[in-house]
Amino acid sequence: MPVLDLPAELVTADWLADRLGDPRLVTVDASVLGVDSPAGFHWLSGLDEYLITGHVPGAVFADLLEEFSDPAGPFSFTRPDAARLERVARELGIDDDVTVVVYDTSLGQWAARLWWLLRSAGIARVAVLDGGLRRWRAEGHGLDTGYEAPRTAGRLTLSPDDAFWADRDEVRAVVEGRAQAALVCASPESDFRGETGRRPRRGHIPGSVSVPLAAIVDRERGTLRREADFSARAQVAPASASASDSDDGARIVVYCGAGIAAAATAFALRQAGATDVAVYDGSLDEWVADPEAPIVSLV
Repeated sequence: MPVLDLPAELVTADWLADRLGDPRLVTVDASVLGVDSPAGFHWLSGLDEYLITGHVPGAVFADLLEEFSDPAGPFSFTRPDAARLERVARELGIDDDVTVVVYDTSLGQWAARLWWLLRSAGIARVAVLDGGLRRWRAEGHGLDTGYEAPRTAGRLTLSPDDAFWADRDEVRAVVEGRAQAALVCASPESDFRGETGRRPRRGHIPGSVSVPLAAIVDRERGTLRREADFSARAQVAPASASASDSDDGARIVVYCGAGIAAAATAFALRQAGATDVAVYDGSLDEWVADPEAPIVSLV
């Protein structure tokens, strides 16, 4: 059977609806919820919401909190190694023969994070559902509730591409002028300025520009902003010493608090034409934990 080709890295609800039930398709709900409680802020799996409130018919659930993160990692959502990623992806029914569409119930940052994990591992046929479950429902498509058993996966061949990721050493080299790249902060603007934040040191990495999640998503529709040939891309280019206004090949390193919103902004920059975009996986969780790593506050 021929593979199911994707029209792009971003697909519409109608495109997905027309292909539900296709055995070559695996649809994945990657939702995670942020919860404020008397004990403080914490992340909560979206599994209950998936089971009870509903999901795209046939979609399986991906646990980004536990399964698609390294349980031994020093920070939340540390990316798993290739062996773990292969195992948990196959447990969702993902193999060399299927095409994958991921979505979430938020603004797309969780779907983008899973897309980034899968795509960086060499899984080529993977797309994000534009607007996620919110857009799916708004366009009149139905939901199913309860558990969906994954298909039995065959062989999954991974070819990891480390260019999708940046580490602290690369970011430090950029800050110190020993490497050339644009640094982009995907945290909320108030966090970027140092007015808010849950970490002991607030602000942003020196030399960064702010392209928060709110700048890339149409809040009314929940879809990726289209006008952007994005003002975001226009902001980023001058920040790189190696880039000109027309140079989409310059490296861009995106970070946030824990590498989640960063994945959404990085994904959006790819859609705007940037070709060398990396997510700093440790992001500010790792950066501010080093007392010698500089941080800039505007307050």
